[in-house]
Amino acid sequence: MSNEKATVVLAHGAWADESSWSKVVTLLQARGIKAVTFRLPLSSLADDVAALDGVLEQVDGPAVLVGHAYAGAVIAATHSAKVRALVYIAALAPDQGETVADVFYRNEHDDKAPKLAPGSDGLIWLPTDAFATAFAQHATPQEQKSLAAAQLPISPACITVPVGHPLWKEVPAWYLLAEQDHMIPEKTQRFMAERMKARISAYPVDHLPSVTAPELVEAVIVDAVRNTDG
Repeated sequence: MSNEKATVVLAHGAWADESSWSKVVTLLQARGIKAVTFRLPLSSLADDVAALDGVLEQVDGPAVLVGHAYAGAVIAATHSAKVRALVYIAALAPDQGETVADVFYRNEHDDKAPKLAPGSDGLIWLPTDAFATAFAQHATPQEQKSLAAAQLPISPACITVPVGHPLWKEVPAWYLLAEQDHMIPEKTQRFMAERMKARISAYPVDHLPSVTAPELVEAVIVDAVRNTDG
């Protein structure tokens, strides 16, 4: 194991962008932990993994990958030897042969979950009102408006292709389980986290704790960094 300090690389999920990590990045930097955010194209799973790999090529030394929601599939699909740990923030973790949609729809969603379908442009957008009711119900009204304005749609090509051998079978995983998540049911999150044998931290937070509970997200990431540094 390297004695170098790991760089934290944070991948956003669908309907968010890299700014959704800004509070967490500030907290990590205050601890002297290097953190990198980047934008996923959300055009296909392969495109998103390529974007992550491009970032990892620029990282010196080991890396801890953090993925929110859909990006859980992305961080587990890289083959970079730099990765020391995976951190899932209310994230999806399909196993080999499964699609993101398979795990997303594994259990019935509650009545606050939005109905999702491709629009006329072929992309899946989140209804504006869902930011306040399901995506980030604990955020301030202004944060909810900003999130809706910045949302990035996702292509069905990201969620309908079976994944390969996931990296969580090779490196340790941490999981922040969002107990008040209306996008990914708590039961689904727990199933995936336990299947990965992840170190689970469960909190009464919404789907986007990087914005609404950044200190809790930071704590899980810091635990991963400390336990993977040499």
